[in-house]
Amino acid sequence: MKRIESVQNSLVKHWKKLVLTRKERDTSGEFVVEGFHLVEEALKNNGAILALIVRDDVEIPSDWNIEGVHIVEVNNAVAKEIAETERSQGIFAHCRQPVHGEEQYASWKKVLLIDSVQDPGNVGTMIRTADAAGMAAVILGKGTADPYNPKTVRAGQGSHFNIPVVRGELTEWVERLKTNGIPVLGTGLQNAVTHTEADIQSDFALIVGNEGSGVNPELLSLADKTVMIPLYGKAESLNVAVATGILLYTYSKN
Repeated sequence: MKRIESVQNSLVKHWKKLVLTRKERDTSGEFVVEGFHLVEEALKNNGAILALIVRDDVEIPSDWNIEGVHIVEVNNAVAKEIAETERSQGIFAHCRQPVHGEEQYASWKKVLLIDSVQDPGNVGTMIRTADAAGMAAVILGKGTADPYNPKTVRAGQGSHFNIPVVRGELTEWVERLKTNGIPVLGTGLQNAVTHTEADIQSDFALIVGNEGSGVNPELLSLADKTVMIPLYGKAESLNVAVATGILLYTYSKN
């Protein structure tokens, strides 16, 4: 077991940058998770963890399988340096971002596409919901919050380790999905049908958009059908993550 006591240690500086900056996460292909639940979920994904970081007053649960896992013990000063939450549980995992390739893409028959949703909490919630609804993958388009932002990861509650999350050009993904015979549903108000009127038999892709402006009109024009959720009260709109949950559970049960 390695021990680090200095906040000036190069590894500690790297961990801190992973927590604070998207550039460091993108460049390295790594990220940090914090707290017992997220670390436990990371442990279930073989090979995801580069290092398990444990504050010296914290005990690793006896039922965790940590065989072969590199463990680094740190003091309170170091733990505080890399903590993102105010009341840190003192346990972290330095993880590698999963990589997915062409050989997997063709097998994805139920896909959520997220267009320019900027709030990390919303994006994390949608990743978690897509995982719960049995979706095959989540595709994040340009302008969408970083999936490995600590707030996104925390809102995802471990689903980052269960479901592929990739970044890509959504127009290309829509064309790919349609070529593979998968119906693509957009979300909007113009020329839309009520969400329960869309006849989805099994496979489908769903595009959801920016909290304020919705799905980019150019992207929406590529969808096979546009759906909307009716509002029965006085609210002008639904939160994008809530709307996504309604739609995914409406269609994924088929």
